[in-house]
Amino acid sequence: MKSTAAGPETMATHELAPAHDDPEAQRHRERMRRRKIVVDTRIAAAVNRRGVLLVLTGNGKGKSSSAFGMVARALGHDMRVGVVQFIKGKDATGECAFFRRFAQVSYHVMGEGFTWETQDRERDTRAAGAAWEVATTMLREPALALVVLDELNIALRYRYLALDSVLETLRARPPMQHVVVTGRGAPAALIELADTVTDMRGLKHAFDAGIAAQPGIEL
Repeated sequence: MKSTAAGPETMATHELAPAHDDPEAQRHRERMRRRKIVVDTRIAAAVNRRGVLLVLTGNGKGKSSSAFGMVARALGHDMRVGVVQFIKGKDATGECAFFRRFAQVSYHVMGEGFTWETQDRERDTRAAGAAWEVATTMLREPALALVVLDELNIALRYRYLALDSVLETLRARPPMQHVVVTGRGAPAALIELADTVTDMRGLKHAFDAGIAAQPGIEL
């Protein structure tokens, strides 16, 4: 008696066949087809290439983490990178230890520690001014494809630096140089100047549950 059971090859073919008769699958394909047209049209229209200014702000975690992800990405393309860290300086961080291993990275930790620790406006202002001098040199160097100004927003928020001078220097930087500015409370004028702005919203944070900052996550 001849068996009517489907063999492994027949079953595999059946499982891999597109579900042409499935209405939900058809609707999905049609949505993705329309979406592809929109995306392809936008990509075709994006023909300009120049340095962009990115601002990462907001109260949520991840602003500096995102910036240093871009440093890693830039190194993958053999780009030269400059980093100036405002405010930060008291505690050693994993990103500093790691990125200083690369000859393509000019890394400067210029802060005196968080403002609630220093409690000294004059001292913080001097530190910010020294950091901005280093940053200004970087922002005039065409060989630096990416410059990260970590926590610059904090220095601007507390008026350790003159906002107009910072904006003027950012506008005058080399045409193909990318800049990333991080920190809470980005001023409106900087947001207006920027090409890309992300406002990170905090929903939950381990610190609020009494969990200390830890290497690899916060440090």
